[in-house]
Amino acid sequence: MSSYITEEKIGELEIKANEARQLLIEMLTTAGSGHTAGPLGMADIFTALYFYILNHDPKNPNLPDRDWLILSNGHITPIRYVSMAQAGYFPVEELKTLRKFGSRLQGHPERERLPGVETTSGPLGSGLGQAAGIAYAMRMDKKKNRVYCIMSDGEHDAGNTWESIMFAGKYRLNNLVGIIDRNNIQIDGMTEDIMPLESLRAKYESFNWHVLEVDGHNLEQFVDATEEAKTIYEKPTVIIAHTIPGKGIKEIEFDYRWHGNPPGKGPDDVWPKGEQAKKMLDELRTLGGKIRSEHQ
Repeated sequence: MSSYITEEKIGELEIKANEARQLLIEMLTTAGSGHTAGPLGMADIFTALYFYILNHDPKNPNLPDRDWLILSNGHITPIRYVSMAQAGYFPVEELKTLRKFGSRLQGHPERERLPGVETTSGPLGSGLGQAAGIAYAMRMDKKKNRVYCIMSDGEHDAGNTWESIMFAGKYRLNNLVGIIDRNNIQIDGMTEDIMPLESLRAKYESFNWHVLEVDGHNLEQFVDATEEAKTIYEKPTVIIAHTIPGKGIKEIEFDYRWHGNPPGKGPDDVWPKGEQAKKMLDELRTLGGKIRSEHQ
């Protein structure tokens, strides 16, 4: 079976995702606060969404037939802001205002501050309920919009997530696609140590969801999964995207201590705090050169 995306386009998206990671490190460093590991791990998926998958228009954020992107785990919003800026929703320079007083780019996204952000998020476990309600209303109105909901794995500790999973399964919301950032970490450690989640696949299947599992850094797999979701007519789809927290910077990959720390305030057993941002950017720039050479 052929893929829905060409090798040339994959190369373009990989380069853009690497650029997004660099912009992310710069904005977090300027802010002096914010989450590092999760946003780095989700750079590929947000790039694919904003530059290939979603039906959207940065010049017309309220496009009537747009796809809706709901971010449930609002703490990873810095990478969403980066992708939105790259796509043209607002100037890239505005990224440097992250978490500043009066900025449109708050630490958790606020719907009324920034065009293109559909919901306010922060309390973990709320996003899927919002997305399911929107998808249900879309179906009632006989609209063709699709609703994508990004969730963390750790927020599956919250009971209201499972209420929403039941609701979507009961009403067979085939216009709803959940995307789980399965990076196995949360703020206090590994998910399977804190509150074991496995088997996520079996649990979702038992609630009448179509389940797909992909490498969250493999753009071909992720794009193909979103296309497969469009062919499922009798139930909602969830894509369990296995990602590496801190992806692109090998020294911090899978280190849960970087879940909520920005460069300059992270653990200093690898680099002194004053060198963290520079070391990260140097590594990402080197990686970017490798990506470009692979696709030339």
